[in-house]
Amino acid sequence: MPVPFEGGCRCGAVRYVCNSEPAMMAHCHCRDCQYSSGGPYATLVIVSEDSLEIIGTVKDFSLTADSGKNVTRKFCPECGTPVFSKPEVLEGMMVIKAPSMDDPSWIDPAFHMFTDSDQSWTEVSGEKPSFGKGPG
Repeated sequence: MPVPFEGGCRCGAVRYVCNSEPAMMAHCHCRDCQYSSGGPYATLVIVSEDSLEIIGTVKDFSLTADSGKNVTRKFCPECGTPVFSKPEVLEGMMVIKAPSMDDPSWIDPAFHMFTDSDQSWTEVSGEKPSFGKGPG
């Protein structure tokens, strides 16, 4: 896995550099991730907040997630690309939306979570562990 790795929004107004390996990678099927990704789940790369340098300004939207804790969605105010999430449940961590990476080809999520919110038309291969809620 390449470190550092970079990414940003579609229009280039928001960029980031991450200087550490991810702590975790997962597919999240919660209803909120469906809304924010525009798909059946979001592929997430979880990193230490201290390892992330953000260039540009993001717009925030906060809500109560399926975990019952607050999550702040961060996206480009110009093009609307979802770039990060800041979940209260993962103190000191930041979630990078994998499709925002310049090269997401190396991403290998370890599991699927919140599959209780899966849509009937979503296919999950069964090759990776799945959790109805969060892992643990």
